[in-house]
Parts: sequence; structure tokens; C-alpha cells
Amino acid sequence: MTSNDFTTTRIIAPHDGSWRAIRLRTLVTIHWVAIGGQVAALLVTYFALGHHLPLLPCLVVVGIAAAVNLMIYARHDRMRRIREQSATLYLAFDIVQLSALLYLTGGLENPFSVLILAPVMVSATILSTLSTVSLSVFAALCSTLLALWHLPLPWTEAGYSLPPVYRLGLWTATTVATAFIAAYVWLVAEDARRLSRAFQASQLALAREQRLSALGALAASAAHELSSPLGTIAVIAQDISRDLPADSPMVEDADLLRSEIERCRQILNRLSQRPDGNERDASDLPMPLSAVIENAAAPYHRRGVDLIIEPHGPEGPRIGIPLDGGEAAPVVIEDEPVVYQTPELLHGLGTLVQNALQFARATVEITVYWDKDRRAVIIEDDGPGFTATVLDRIGEPFVSTRRGRAGHMGLGIFIAQTLLSRTGATTDFSNRDEGGGRVAVTWTAAGLRAGGGGLFGTVDEVPI
Repeated sequence: MTSNDFTTTRIIAPHDGSWRAIRLRTLVTIHWVAIGGQVAALLVTYFALGHHLPLLPCLVVVGIAAAVNLMIYARHDRMRRIREQSATLYLAFDIVQLSALLYLTGGLENPFSVLILAPVMVSATILSTLSTVSLSVFAALCSTLLALWHLPLPWTEAGYSLPPVYRLGLWTATTVATAFIAAYVWLVAEDARRLSRAFQASQLALAREQRLSALGALAASAAHELSSPLGTIAVIAQDISRDLPADSPMVEDADLLRSEIERCRQILNRLSQRPDGNERDASDLPMPLSAVIENAAAPYHRRGVDLIIEPHGPEGPRIGIPLDGGEAAPVVIEDEPVVYQTPELLHGLGTLVQNALQFARATVEITVYWDKDRRAVIIEDDGPGFTATVLDRIGEPFVSTRRGRAGHMGLGIFIAQTLLSRTGATTDFSNRDEGGGRVAVTWTAAGLRAGGGGLFGTVDEVPI
């Protein structure tokens, strides 16, 4: 078996600001659509409707926009993603170009003046808050200038002009719409971006677990394949040692060779075994649910906090498993459900246990409950519990679970819920009456059919 027998997903987590880059081809295409629309509107208005616009100056303004677009098209790779600063400048140019066109065609009285919002909407969708606010202020400034200074709109009736109060209403509507719509679009787009980044982090965590599992299986396979040639070498070394005279100077070298062979055999034995001594990969055989929780919690032990796992079947409590940081053998209960140690399950439960241990004062109690209709893992700690605000939004990306803890991005719980939901589980958060947090992970019969039908095994498969 080689490393090529395992396939892993390479996921690159975006660094700060990279998700705000826009492909140059997209921006150029938007510009060509806008230029085509402007030319069509000018020609229809002048020739078909008979309104006398300053056509040549208007076409010059549109031609400048086309020239800039051609320059961008020629000087840069169309597939390249441009930086946020460049995109902001291009959108600011769009506002200036449209403002110049509106100045020649009636200012805010022109029905097409609403298009000055378009660059701001594009910014709210793909750029940062600073860029969007800057463009919104710039668009509002241009709207104000257009309200004060512009060439008259070519009405059919000569000398007709809109009342000043109506022009003031147009300016107010344009300015308020710029701020409101930009804020609304930015909030919706930002939620989508945050969710996308959180899912990428979730995929990255799962891919890391899958790579670790693949490496463990690869190590076990390599150890198995190396055992045969090592055994041959050991036999030959034994024969050489037996055939050497007692006073031969090679006896010491032969003994050293045999000791090194034994050392290699011990190393291969460790590589081929799981931590619990079973020679198969961790996900190949199901384990009792309480033992799986112990494996998931093992990396997160915290000094001074007792972690107790208590299996609790339909007929009452079974045997508790105290974990005080030292090694403790899993207690296999005859009718306890068994489960495959998938990366989703281990990482999801491990994150929830880690969260409880971080905030617990002295004790974390984990109850494993099961009956014929469901399986449940209830994690309780004696810490400060969840605030009411957090409980309303817990599980959303970038919402930290507890107060008083700095440096947390709030992704851990989101990732845990996402991974556990893939196994068919639902996750509920609450506070205990006596204080502290409670997390209940539940698999119902419907949930197992939906997402985790292959998660739970049978007792006959448990390794002895």
C-alpha cells in the first residue's frame, strides 16, 4: 500500500481580505453592459423620441468610459483578481462618468439618475465596509452637485422646469436610497460571506481529521508489510549468531544486530496498533459510545477539572468512567450502543467537550443515554453557563459561546454542529438550573435514517 491509496482534499483557507477580490473580467463585463446601455438610451432618446440632447458631449463621456475599459482589458490578465483598492477606484470612476452624463442630461431630474446607486451596490456585495461607505459618501456628494448644477432636461415643452420642492425630494430620495440600500445589501452579503468562510473552516477541520486517519492507516499498513522482511533478517541474524564461535570478535556485532532488529519490531508493533491496542484502523470497528467520547475528550484534559462519563440506559445508570487526566480503560456495557469513530463524530464531540472543560470550575459530567428510539450525549459543566444573547444565536458562525473569554472567533461550536449534523444528530444548548452549561447531542431514529444510518454498529463487532 502506498500513499497514493489515500485521497485527501486540499482546502486552502482564505487569508484576510482575499475573499474581497473580484475577477477583472467580471468588472470589465459590467462596464461593457453599462456602456452599451448608455449608448442605446442616448440614441433612442435623441433619434426615436426627438429630444434634443447634447449628443456629441454625451458620446464623448461614454467614449472615455469605453477607452478606460479597453485600457484595463489590454493591460491586465482578464482572469486575474484585482485588489480591493483597485476595484474601489474603478467603481468611483463609474460614479464620476455617470455623474458627468447626468449633468449633460438633466441631473437628478433624469429618470436614469437612480443608476448612480449601481456602483455602490456592487461595492456592498463584494467589498469591505470602508470601501462601501466611501463610495456611498462619494455618490451622495455627486448627487448633491447634480441637484445644484446641471444642464436642463430636454422637455417637450420649451422652458418647462420641475418645482424646487420636487427637485429637493429627488435629491433626498437618492441620498437616502444610497445609504439604506447599500447598508441592506452589505449586511445580507456579509452574512453570506461569513457563512461561506465558516463552512470553509469546517471543511478544513474535517479534511485535517481525514488526513490524520489516512496517515494512521498508512503507517499501520507499512508496519505490516515491513514485518515480513524484518522477520527474515531476524532469522538470518539468529543463524549467524549461533554459528559464530564464542570467542569471535563478531559476536558483539551480531548481538547488537539482533537487539536493533528487536527494537525495529517494537516500533512496527506500535505503528500497527491503535491506542487501545487493536490492530485495525480506528474507524474500522465500532466502539461503545462512552469509549468514543473518552477518545474524543482525551486531547483536552484540563488540570483541576474532573471529567466523568456516565452511561445511562433505559433501565437506569450503568458504570461511570472517571477521567482525571490519567489513563482509564473504557468500561464496555453489554447493551450500550456502539458507534464508528468517524472524523465528524470525534471532532464534533471533542470540540463540545473542550468547550465545557474550558469554562468548567471543577467538574464536567457527560451522560450517555440510550433507548430503543434514540441515542443522546449530554455534556454538563459547572461554569458560568451561556448568556441569554448567546443562546439566541449559538451555532451561528463567529458567535463566541461564553462571556469573559478573549481570542475566540466563535467557529468551534458552528463547526461541531455542522460535523455532527452530518451524522444525523441534533445539538441543543441550554443552562442548568444550578448553574453551568448543558449541551445535548441527540440521534433519533429519523435522524439516523437521514444522515447517520451507518454510524452505529452492533455489539458483536466490538473488539475484545
